[in-house]
This record gives sequence, structure tokens and C-alpha cells, in this order.
Amino acid sequence: MFRTLSDVIDRLSAHGDKPAVVVPGRRTVETWTYGDLADRAGALAQGLAQAGLRKGDAVTLLSGNSAEWIAACLAVIRAGGVIVPLDVQLEDGTLDRVLEDSGARFAFVTASGAGRLRRDDADARPRPVVLDDADDERSWRRLTAGAGRPLPPVEPGDLAALFYTSGTTGPPKGVPLSHANLVFQLNAIVAAELATPDDRVLLPLPLHHVYPFVFGMLAPLALGLPIVLPRSLTGPEIASAMRDRSVTLIMGVPRLYSAFDTAVRTRIEAYGRIAAGLVRAGLAASMWLGRHLGLRPGLALFRPLRARIAPDLRLLVSGGAALDPDLARRLEGFGWQVASGYGLTETSPMLTWNLPGEGRLETAGRPVPGVELRIASGGKEPPAAEDDGGAHGYGEILVRGPGVFAGYRNLPDKTGKAFTEDGWFRTGDLGYLDDGYLCIVGRASTMIVTESGKNVQPETVEDAYLASPVIREIGVLQKDGRLVAVIVPNPNAIGPDGDPAKAVDAALREQSRRLPSYQRLADYAITPEPLPRTRLGKPRRHLLAERFDRAKQGDIGIEAAQPVAPEAMSAEDRALLGNPAARSTWDWLAGRYADRRLTPDSSPQLDLGVDSMEWITFTLEIGQRTGVELSEETIARIETVRDLLREVAEASGSGETAFSLSILDRPEAHLTDDQKRWLKPLGPAEARFARVLHGIDRLIMRHLFRLQAHGVDRLPEGQAVFTPTHGSFLDPFVVAAALDYGRLRRTFWAGDAGVAFGNALTRRVSRLAQAVPIDPRHGAFSSLALGAAVLKRGESLVWFPEGQRSHSGEVQDFKPGIGILLERHPVP
Repeated sequence: MFRTLSDVIDRLSAHGDKPAVVVPGRRTVETWTYGDLADRAGALAQGLAQAGLRKGDAVTLLSGNSAEWIAACLAVIRAGGVIVPLDVQLEDGTLDRVLEDSGARFAFVTASGAGRLRRDDADARPRPVVLDDADDERSWRRLTAGAGRPLPPVEPGDLAALFYTSGTTGPPKGVPLSHANLVFQLNAIVAAELATPDDRVLLPLPLHHVYPFVFGMLAPLALGLPIVLPRSLTGPEIASAMRDRSVTLIMGVPRLYSAFDTAVRTRIEAYGRIAAGLVRAGLAASMWLGRHLGLRPGLALFRPLRARIAPDLRLLVSGGAALDPDLARRLEGFGWQVASGYGLTETSPMLTWNLPGEGRLETAGRPVPGVELRIASGGKEPPAAEDDGGAHGYGEILVRGPGVFAGYRNLPDKTGKAFTEDGWFRTGDLGYLDDGYLCIVGRASTMIVTESGKNVQPETVEDAYLASPVIREIGVLQKDGRLVAVIVPNPNAIGPDGDPAKAVDAALREQSRRLPSYQRLADYAITPEPLPRTRLGKPRRHLLAERFDRAKQGDIGIEAAQPVAPEAMSAEDRALLGNPAARSTWDWLAGRYADRRLTPDSSPQLDLGVDSMEWITFTLEIGQRTGVELSEETIARIETVRDLLREVAEASGSGETAFSLSILDRPEAHLTDDQKRWLKPLGPAEARFARVLHGIDRLIMRHLFRLQAHGVDRLPEGQAVFTPTHGSFLDPFVVAAALDYGRLRRTFWAGDAGVAFGNALTRRVSRLAQAVPIDPRHGAFSSLALGAAVLKRGESLVWFPEGQRSHSGEVQDFKPGIGILLERHPVP
């Protein structure tokens, strides 16, 4: 049992050479052992004391996740200070208010972010300590030199951390948490045996939130487990960490697991219709057996699938928001274990949890041992299914326990309202208890009361409309007594030629039929901008009314027609543009998409329509402007324009070979052995079989389809590139039937990886046809390398330049791939 966080820190060295923090880099992996972490945190704690840090002084941490961030945090706590973890994306005005309110003496920052600490009153500025530049005279390493003063003793009642709420309903409030608050959570986690000594924990969440801070950082350190920090908080980086770093346990949020579930199901659909149907049936059976009999058939049934995604992953821990029970059951059906919980920053954080194999996923779980819950109304029966939420069966959830804070910093009025007269904390959430399990109905502050007196939870309405693929995001609010919404359409579901307004209107009409009248929208506004959210994905509801008004007035529509100005970006993004390569890339993007709403949060795929082949154009242009090569692996990590700018900034000045000089001139160096096997010539038996198939194909095409081929005599005798239009799956068979077999033996085909290579039979036929797998969605570079390898060998190539079939029969724009190939290899 731990008494204070100092106990946790003092025991770090006992784990010796065991990895404590693992940070995968671009080409290397940075690993700090427990011995390293203990030594550096201890030396820094003494250095801070020597520099004037006194017990109870606040110290800000204003940077992204890193091993240095963790060391600095532990050092401050061990020196008796109070850590103040802040979001690097805070606006300057909010940051100034928080710095003033906290009274921070020091601030751990990045070199580029140190300038944000400048304030009018020089004496009130925290002293910057730089985490990411060892050569900077303000580096944290300078504070570790020499012996420091003796460190003060820490008591359970002393403050350890000051968190600022994420501001979903207004300005951030300071939430002080004591050592006793936090070690209560740690002792509960240890007692629950949630983790095993062999676990490796993936932490993909920002540490300025109390949930990842306690469950993702402090708890693994208390248990002596390795923490894996992905280099960036993007899907590909997280997927890579799960696959390559032997991760067994993830600390995530529902939005992460929803994306994870989507990726798994997309992979299943790629198996083909029959195989995917069998997998779906197996999943349904696994979910039913798990829910009704407590069995886990998915553990064995889906072992090969799990092995390809995350071979060692066993436990998914979810917090920060409610986890959809259907999503949780699907994940359990695949064989993973799921743990979820409910809590608030003010309760440090967890109040209830569903432990693996013990919980009811449709509820928020049972109270953590030591936590007391009661419902303000005293009711214990849930509202009837048809009830609108106004029944007396539930009320506000009140809590009491060792994890509950004592009150907001410098806000006595808000503190008084947050507690009942007899000392119970008002959570602001509505719920009821069912056989000891907490069921949450909604948030009291967001409950909408309609003009007819009906109670509506916006989350319920949002979930109903989000069932339509046309709607990417929706925020429901009350306006002039009516239920309205701000809606972000999904361009992928609408299509390039679709009308977003018509598609959204049709989707709303369809989904409204499934809702009672009082939950249907009276009005809505469409916006291309993502809705304002916290870093954990919670909507900032107090900003929705302004967003609705702007969208209705057309302001956002006007803004959508141009890129955002750098001066209107967050301080973090402005600092990123301080890198010359990143700024050059942004300027090029702003010119290329001058008529689009381009922001650092824009998705190249969803918002800009950049497919994998278009990334080749990006790579060439960025390489010429900055000298930076974007590899296929790098591009896979990019989900937003901000990710692109970061990748360019990190790689700038590396002197790597430009893409155009390597993949086109030495294509086979960029291919795997599996890809190279498709370039091998057919053996004698394969050639004979291929000739028979060609004869059958010619017979069918000429007699059944009455094929006529004109101009065959004008084809060049030697090497050639054929670029047919593409309107049917029969096109390759038609073109093959129009050519003689002698030419076909010297010709390779660019075949769609998902269609021509989707199963064993089509792969066999594709091999006989001398097809090479082209994947324009995910493997543009390797696809281009295959085409270049064919041309370098002197063979002919059939390449469908539109990249996809034309459903209308009209010729579509050509993708850049074939032009890039022919520019480098000028074949007729």
C-alpha cells in the first residue's frame, strides 16, 4: 500500500534495468529503464530544490507526452511541488489565465513553446525549463548537475497536482488533488489486479488529463510495468506500437476503440464476401455466448486475426467518456478483455468500474471499493423504456470517498455549489442504481427541456442520427425553445458528385422516423469544420450555439473557401510553422487548396480528397521544396495536415534521398520478396496453362460478346504501355482477347490488389496472367515501384490510369501514377 506518491517514486529504482518508458522513434527506439528514470527524476528534484522550488509551489508542464515529461513530473512531486499539467493546444488567453491562477514558479516546455510564457508582468512569469533541447541553456539537464538540498517530507494531505478541467461547458476550473486522493486510486488498482507483472502498457492519451495521468502513467510505474509512448497520437502510430512493441494493455478512450473497431471490421470485409460473412457469424455467436454464458470462444476463434493486428494485446481499458456497450461486446467477442469506468477530474478520477469478466457493460459498473454513491432523488428504479427521462426513478449522482477533491482553486462559490450540506460531491450526472451497478442517464447541465416539458438528453439524439453514414459529427442544442443541431457531413459517404445539403436532409428524414416526435430536430445547420471537442473527444457544448449561428449565417461557408491564416492558428501550430520546411509545405498546400477550408486539423483523405496515388504528387513536390522524403510508412502515419507538417519538420535537414530518384530508378530495392515474386516469368507448365486460358478467353469474347478489335496492326512491335479506359470488370479479359498470345507473354498487368488478389483462386489466375498487385489506396509507392520494375525489364505494361471503374461510362481524370512512370521511362 502506498501512503503518498513519494512512496511510488522512491521505489522506482527497485525495478532496476526493467524498461520504464519506451518511445518508438522514426528509426530507433528510445528506452529509459526504471534505474534511468529514478536517477534522472531524483537528480532533477534536487536541482529544482536548489533552484528555489519550495514545498507547495506549482510547476506547469506544457508539452506533449515524452519520457522527459514523466521525469519532470516525478521530480516536481518528489521535491514537494504541485504539478500543473496543461494542454499544449490551450489558446494564449486561456493559458495566461491558468498561469496566473496557478501561480506557477517553473514551467517545463519545449524550446519552441517557451515563448508562450511571456506575460506583461515579468516577475509573474514562470521560469522556463526546456525538455526537448539538451543544448539549450534552459535545458532540464542543466538543473540535474551538482547536489541539491535535502528534499522535504510529503504528507498524504499535501497537494500533489492541480488539473484544469477541459472546459466542455465553460472556462477551465482548477481542481487540486492531494497525495491521498491519488494514492487511493493507485491502491485500488493494485488491489484489483487489473494488470499482471508481464504487461506492457500503451499510453496513447495526453497526460494533461487525470485519467491517463493516473491509470496510464502512475499506475504502471507503481506496478513496475513498461509504458509505451507512441511518437504521435495518430492511428497508424498507435497501430504500429500495438503490433511491434509487444503491448498487452491499452489505456484508451471510446473514440480510440471505435476507430479500432472500424479498422478491424474493414480488415474483415477485405477477406471477401463469403469469408467476411463467416467471420460476422462467428462474432455474433461469440458475443451471444459471452453475454449469456460467460464463455470466451473468440479467444481461440479469432486468434489469427488478433495476431495480425496486435499479437500480444489482451486488455482494453476505457475511460474519459461512456463506452458504447455494443462496441465493448464486439471487442470482447473478438477475444480481447474490456474494462471500463466512470469518474471525473474532481474524483481523481474513477468512481465506478467494470472489471474484466465481472461487469455489466451496459452500466457504468460497481463503485470502486471505498467510494460511496447515492442518488439525490433516492429512487432506485430505472425510468420506463418509453419515458422521456422525467420520471422520478433517478436523480443526480452524489459521491463521497477518499478520491474526492476538497474544492476548486480560488472559486469558493463554485465549490459551495459542488457539495451538498452534508458533504457529498454533486457529480452533475443523472443516473440510478440497479442491483449495485450505476446506470447513467445523462448530464444534468446538458439536459434539454422542450417547450412541451419533455426532457431530452442530447447524446441520445446524437447517437440516433449518427447511425446514418452521411453524418460524420452532430451537436444537438436548444435554440429559441427548439431542438436544433450543427452537423458535419461525411464526404466519403456522400461522394464527390453528391450534394451535401440534400444528402444530410435525406439522412435526417430517414433517422427521424425512428425517434419520438419530441426528439426530432426542428432545424439544423451544416458546417465543414469539425465540432469543438476536448482532447479526449468530449464535445464543448457551450460553443455549439455560436457555431450554429455562424453556420446559419454562412460565415463558416465563407471561411470554408480559404485556408486558415497562420495567425489564427493555435500557438502550438504557429510554433510548428516556425520550422522552414513545415512552413514551405503549408504555403504550398494553401496555394494548392486556395478554395478549400484548409486547417491543421484537415484530413488529407476526407477533406482534401487526397488518395494514395495523389500522395506521390505530394511527395515529389515536398521533396523538391524541402529536400524531405516521405516514405510510404511515413504517409501511413499521417491523418491530418498537422501530422504532415510534423513529419516534414522532423525529417527536414536529414539529407535523405528524394523519392523521385530512388523508387523509379531502383524500383526493386523498394519491393519485398513477396512483391518480387509476381515479377518472375512463368514456368513452362504455367505458360502452357496460361495459353489455354487465353484461348478460352478469346473464344468467349469473340463469340459471346462479339468483340471487334481495330488498329491492332498499328501497335509497336516491341515494348509498349497500354492505358485502357475502365468501365467494367470485364475490361482486362476484353483487352487480353484483343492481343495475340506472343505479345501477352511479354506483358504484365496492373491488377487491383483487392479484386485480382483477394483470394487464392483470383491470385492463381492473376499469376497466370502475369498481373502485379496494385493498391492505389494504401500502397501507391510500392505499386509504382512494381510498374517501374516491369518497364525497366523491357516488358510491356497494361495500366488502368483512371484508378477505378467509371460507373457513369464517362472517362475519369487520370491518376498521376502512369504519368510519373512514363516521364521516367518513356515507353510508347
